[in-house]
Amino acid sequence: MELKVVSFALGEEKFALDIMNIDSIVEVGKIVKLPESADYVEGIMNLRGNVIPIINLKRKFSMPDTGRSASAKIIVVNMKGKRVGLLVDQVHEVLTLTDQQIEPPPAGVGGTRANFILGIAKIGEELLIILNAEEILSKEEKIALENLKV
Repeated sequence: MELKVVSFALGEEKFALDIMNIDSIVEVGKIVKLPESADYVEGIMNLRGNVIPIINLKRKFSMPDTGRSASAKIIVVNMKGKRVGLLVDQVHEVLTLTDQQIEPPPAGVGGTRANFILGIAKIGEELLIILNAEEILSKEEKIALENLKV
């Protein structure tokens, strides 16, 4: 079986998302901050007439926030029918991965919510962490996003 993914960077680390979960990849537009939202919520953005929440993945994954790079993009994903923008440092390419390249995540990775990692792909010497777009946010975080006043 093959899996088509879009690879992207957060700082020095490389990640990927299943292309079937991606709605679009867009330039970072004007993001409006929302008062009293979680620290990983960058704000909201108008995307083709629809207001969508923007999640800063570096903050969500407790990675050092080095500021926004000139190559930053927003990957718009579908999370249980709701479109959410994921702010990433750089989008790389579309890759086709085989079962032989993908291993399950090591035990204990991701703490109690390891289900947001689908697997680890080996591409030469590089490791690519494949994320499950539907599980990046916990149930409580999804409810909090739904309750944002936009």
